[in-house]
Amino acid sequence: MASVRNILLPIDYNPFPNLIPGTMIEENNTAEIHGNTFKCENCGAVMHFAPGTHSMKCDFCKTVNEIPDAHQPVRAYDYNAFINDHATAVTNVITVTKCNSCGAVTTLDNKTVAGNCTFCGSPLLTINQQQQEVVKPHYVLPFFVNDQQAKKNFGAWMKKLWFAPSDLQRVVEERTAGTLRGIYIPYWVYDTDTETEYTGRRGEYYYTTETYTETVNGRSETRTRQVRHTAWYPASGEVDCPFSDLLISASTSLPQKIADKLEPWELSQLVAYDERYLSGFRAELYQVNAQRGFDIAKQLMVGTIEDEIRRDIGGDEQQITDYDTQYFNTMLKYVLLPVWMCAYNYKNKLYHFTVNACTGEVVGERPYSALKIALTVLAVIALGIAIYFLAQQH
Repeated sequence: MASVRNILLPIDYNPFPNLIPGTMIEENNTAEIHGNTFKCENCGAVMHFAPGTHSMKCDFCKTVNEIPDAHQPVRAYDYNAFINDHATAVTNVITVTKCNSCGAVTTLDNKTVAGNCTFCGSPLLTINQQQQEVVKPHYVLPFFVNDQQAKKNFGAWMKKLWFAPSDLQRVVEERTAGTLRGIYIPYWVYDTDTETEYTGRRGEYYYTTETYTETVNGRSETRTRQVRHTAWYPASGEVDCPFSDLLISASTSLPQKIADKLEPWELSQLVAYDERYLSGFRAELYQVNAQRGFDIAKQLMVGTIEDEIRRDIGGDEQQITDYDTQYFNTMLKYVLLPVWMCAYNYKNKLYHFTVNACTGEVVGERPYSALKIALTVLAVIALGIAIYFLAQQH
């Protein structure tokens, strides 16, 4: 069941603030994905992936075709081999065009001579087209939440907002009709074993009896108390920590704080990459490469490794002087994860929201009603004054 949770973002959040050339694969209305158009065998119309299924559906005659081999076992790939063989990795060549206004790079159907930029609406012309080779993802997490459910979840999210303007929901419903965008965000998923050699100190408590004097009822009395001390001893050793399913966003367009709030993801639902899952949606190319992604993953491991070192040192207190971590059996998966994104304008300010298209989790921005906040503050002040006078009377 899709969940809805209040997660608020600053109003200056832009879901794609750093779009750079080569970062977006965009599907147009012709269902062109990596050069392939999926046509209905029954009527010849374009077929798109149907969220919540493992099938494609014809927009015209409603014919449904199941995507084969959707439930193959998911496995990870050797990290070093992926890095070393990157030049010979399985790739697709796509046609991209650069927007002269905002610099975004998107694909166009080979038969299309012009179109509009998804991000700024400016015309896109074939004079700006070029060929680009991209590495195929290993797996994709299909859309389970359709656009209608995403809008419903967002509506439920809005109803829970405190101090929201009274007309907010009506305005949003009017201004987001048909504007929800489905997009796959690239991620790296890492598994690795670690061995860490460390040096440090183990602190063990001991107590001594201390005599002191204090004044009680005008008289000086001698008393004793226990005083804690810490004895420190050198410590060194090695700890082993395995890690699995470390999820690292490979996008710089989606801020990390947003990516974090969209978690968790149901990675057990990953399926082998198939272009048909992208039909009807967009997909972003990775901007953070596998090496940089693993460097970020290493930072996520630090806390767990240091906790394990402290457990190994033992005692009552621990000090870590130095440690060195080696990584073994490192594996990765290059995956695409689905989100719905939209923006709405309220009183000349732009607000964005993002929906995890697997779980239905909503992460969004919201305006506040200054009037409601002011009335609430006045009510609290009035209540405080009333309580004060009642207390004075008694």
